Amino acid sequence: MPILPNLSGSGPVDVQEVSKLDAYLKKIFGNPTIRVVPKSGDMAEVFAGEDDLGELTSDEDEGEKSYNFRMVIQVSNDPAMQPVPTLNAYLRKKFDNDKIRVVTRPKKMDSLEVYIGEDFLGVLFLEAERGRKSYILELPILDFDLEDTGE
Repeated sequence: MPILPNLSGSGPVDVQEVSKLDAYLKKIFGNPTIRVVPKSGDMAEVFAGEDDLGELTSDEDEGEKSYNFRMVIQVSNDPAMQPVPTLNAYLRKKFDNDKIRVVTRPKKMDSLEVYIGEDFLGVLFLEAERGRKSYILELPILDFDLEDTGE
């Protein structure tokens, strides 16, 4: 079942679902300017103020609904670029949250972990295509994560 059923114009938007996702993202990032804006099908865009942060998609498997927030972060191709401090600064600024921290993963060279304080948030995967280097933040959101959003 998509985040917003029938967004293609054939039915109503599930406002309650959008509201739960909106409240959850505001809560975990500690940023009241975050908002979820429905797009089409099972997609929505996530903004902080007017800044487009990334996309939110949904999936349903065996009756279990889940969501994924995906944010693409372009970084320098300079081999001297240090990903941890660079991504720390970038994410802290984007989400207006100084508690965000990026750490290396044991035995993994192609990804980093993201935390807010001591709480695990998601994974940053390194992607290098056509001479461009970027990190992709993948933040899984499970249906039960939305149960205690204060809505």
